[in-house]
Amino acid sequence: MSRSVAPFPPYSPAPPSPPTAAPRRRTSTTASAILRSVLDHGPVARSTIARLTGLSPASVTDYCARFAELGLIREAPVPRQPNGVGRPHVPLDLDGSRFVVGGVHIAVPYTTVALLDLRGRVVAETRLKHHLKHELTEPGRVLANAADELGALLAGAPGRTPLGVGVATGGWVDRDSGTIVEHALLGWRDVAVRESIGARTGLPVHVDGHARALVNGERLFGRARGSRSVLHLFVGNVVDAAFATHDEVHHGPRSQAGAIAHLPLAGGTERCDCGRTGCLQAELSERTLCRRAREAGVIRGVNPMHVLAAAADGDPVAVRLLVERARMTGRAARLLLDVLNPDTVVVTEVGAVHREDCLAALREEVGPDRAAAVVPTSFPDSVLAVAGGSVALDVLYRDPLGASPGPN
Repeated sequence: MSRSVAPFPPYSPAPPSPPTAAPRRRTSTTASAILRSVLDHGPVARSTIARLTGLSPASVTDYCARFAELGLIREAPVPRQPNGVGRPHVPLDLDGSRFVVGGVHIAVPYTTVALLDLRGRVVAETRLKHHLKHELTEPGRVLANAADELGALLAGAPGRTPLGVGVATGGWVDRDSGTIVEHALLGWRDVAVRESIGARTGLPVHVDGHARALVNGERLFGRARGSRSVLHLFVGNVVDAAFATHDEVHHGPRSQAGAIAHLPLAGGTERCDCGRTGCLQAELSERTLCRRAREAGVIRGVNPMHVLAAAADGDPVAVRLLVERARMTGRAARLLLDVLNPDTVVVTEVGAVHREDCLAALREEVGPDRAAAVVPTSFPDSVLAVAGGSVALDVLYRDPLGASPGPN
């Protein structure tokens, strides 16, 4: 049942954007480079930003003044000069006290709703359990509950202004239309997420697949900063991937890139709904892990964290199941490495994220030449919240003036 909270501002859908003009592209690119420099290096002097970006000091000063007026950045305390001689450079840093974005991640068993600051840090987070009476979750109710919970979180964070909402989930998600085209495990087809949450919140809403969202989170706030190319492999109930090169995530026509659920996995034994054996998702999904754990008497339910807890308590069967799954995940990572050859591979898989033996097994399967390139997610305790929030934060850092309130 939806919670009753203070209403959001009236919703006014933005008109379709005209084709982007070249001056606007140059403006957003320059603004993005400057704000990203503050994100990556702040507190940082304007002169250092000019050197890092190759922009003129005058241009840097002008943009920084606009960012400060909007409330995106602030002047940081000036370090004391040892001799008190000379004019100190006043460093700039992000202002983390004013703005937040909403993050919504729709998983099979629950929806994660969160607020994140400009550095991608979780300010508030909650989970809304789904009601699966008939195996399917009604999308209108799930989205309404998520929007209402965002309102409740904002009411509990006075002084924070929301810049927008990011929504991430597995399956086929069309970023351009803001639609979940198909999520087989939820039974959803053609769900207008942007329209639904936007109508309820009055905020800009951005929607993307969770693997692509997490690539953006990693390159903005995580271990993949500075990598020329990044692959993210997400292994949950849904198994999918995303690839970014030179700061651009590949989406493909209608955002279908990254659908790897039915790639064949060597050594796989699990029968897939498609009729074949050894498909990635059928073999690696958390549903399969939990079913095997139940059959072995390790757990009774469907929560993979209970398998992890049993392993932490010394259950050898739980340990074996987790290590075997991590090893098979390593085979999937090796397959994708062979095809895409990225600098960095980020893996979100419960065993590799929380257990050294699982990460070691995964890397061993990848092979010694590339093992060091494979790292677990940078957000082990908040990965789903960060996935949702990163969809909106990526928009901000690509076009800071366009995504910020006020005149631009």
